[in-house]
Amino acid sequence: LSTFLGLLMIPSIYWLMPSRYNIVWNSILLTLHKEFKTLLGPSGHNGSTFIFISLFSLILFNNFMGLFPYIFTSTSHLTLTLSLALPLWLCFMLYGWINHTQHMFAHLVPQGTPAILMPFMVCIETISNIIRPSTLAVRLTANMIAGHLLLTLLGNTGPSMSYLLVTFLLT
Repeated sequence: LSTFLGLLMIPSIYWLMPSRYNIVWNSILLTLHKEFKTLLGPSGHNGSTFIFISLFSLILFNNFMGLFPYIFTSTSHLTLTLSLALPLWLCFMLYGWINHTQHMFAHLVPQGTPAILMPFMVCIETISNIIRPSTLAVRLTANMIAGHLLLTLLGNTGPSMSYLLVTFLLT
């Protein structure tokens, strides 16, 4: 439920007079659109920045909601990170292999690899590309859980610590 709590913060487009919040949100979206357009270049397809802005907004709102007490951060859960990572990885891989086959083959063998090691490097890089979404999702989940665990441990031991130690930890 906390994943969709960010939808309440998105302003309605049917307001007659835009509020300050609506103007700020539209300027953020326009800035993100310009940034992603410069990253994608002129060959980017129409509407391709929409998925990146939507994904950025979803992750931003979910992580922001996790700052409030007693709200579960859904982005720290492995199911959400894997459900976001696997389809995006599959789409990017299919797009790359269909439209840029030579570049995808070139990335399977690093530059300067001796000729005798090239077949092994292709196998290693292929396995590396296949397991990349799951390893990145697990790393992201582990880092977020470690941060939450650290905050919980410091929060529970904070009242019993001396003032000197608390000021040392906070600085």
